[in-house]
Amino acid sequence: MSGRIFTSFSIGLFTIIPAGDPTPNPCGLPIVLGKKGAFGSGEHETTASCLELMPAIPGIKGSHALDLGSGTGILALAAARLGAEAVVAVDLEEAATVSCRENVVFNGLEGRITTVCGELASIEIQLFDLILANIYADILLPLADQLVGMTNPGGHLLLSGIPLQDKFDIVQRYIRLGCSVVDSRIGEEFATYLFVRP
Repeated sequence: MSGRIFTSFSIGLFTIIPAGDPTPNPCGLPIVLGKKGAFGSGEHETTASCLELMPAIPGIKGSHALDLGSGTGILALAAARLGAEAVVAVDLEEAATVSCRENVVFNGLEGRITTVCGELASIEIQLFDLILANIYADILLPLADQLVGMTNPGGHLLLSGIPLQDKFDIVQRYIRLGCSVVDSRIGEEFATYLFVRP
C-alpha cells in the first residue's frame, strides 16, 4: 500500500487527523486515519460532501449502518462518531479492508464497526437505518433494489461518487423505488444525494 502525506483538517463537524499526529486545538469530532492505505482521507469532493451531509441525518444515534465500498472506513468512522451503534464496512479490496480495520483500531471503535472484504452479497441480509455508498453510479444502479430493500422504512441512503452526467438516472431510479431526495451536494465532477425510504 502506498503512503500519503496529509495534515489535520476539518470538514463540517469532523476533524481528520493522521495517525501519530497530535490532536489539533480546536478539534471537531476526531477521525484518525493511517498514513498508508486505501482511498478516502476526506479531501475528495465525494467524501467531503458525505461528511458535510451526515450530521444532519436524523436518527443516526443508536442506528445500524452499512458503509458499502468503505475504503479507509472514513464514513463508517464518521457514523460511529455521530452515535451509530453498529456499522458494517464492506469493500471488495483486501487492502482497503486491512486499512479500514487499522483505522477502526486507531479510533478505538472495534466494538462498533465490523469490516468485511467482499461484495454486498457477502454480508448477512439485514435491515439498516442508514446506508452509505460512496461508489460508482454503474454499481449504484444495479444494486438499487437491493440497497432500498435493505433500508428500514424511514431510513436513509447517502449515495455519492455519482458523475454529474449520471445523476438524473440515479435520482430517477431511486425515486421509482419509492425514495425521496432529502438533500444533495452537486460538486465540480460528482453529485451526492441523501434519500429517505418511506
